[in-house]
Amino acid sequence: MKEKACKKCRLIVEGTKCPLCGGNQFNENWKGRVIILDEESEIAKKLKLKGKGEFAVKVG
Repeated sequence: MKEKACKKCRLIVEGTKCPLCGGNQFNENWKGRVIILDEESEIAKKLKLKGKGEFAVKVG
């Protein structure tokens, strides 16, 4: 199964519902990958990411 990125929070998922925000709209056209271990990190703040996990940098 191809990985998809949630359009709402950019979390990379394989299922039909985003476990982070509960969204159900996804896009298979995404670029870049960043893994967030600390929500308060500078990278998470700059990319405006909430939560921990594997996120797409840009969702098409």
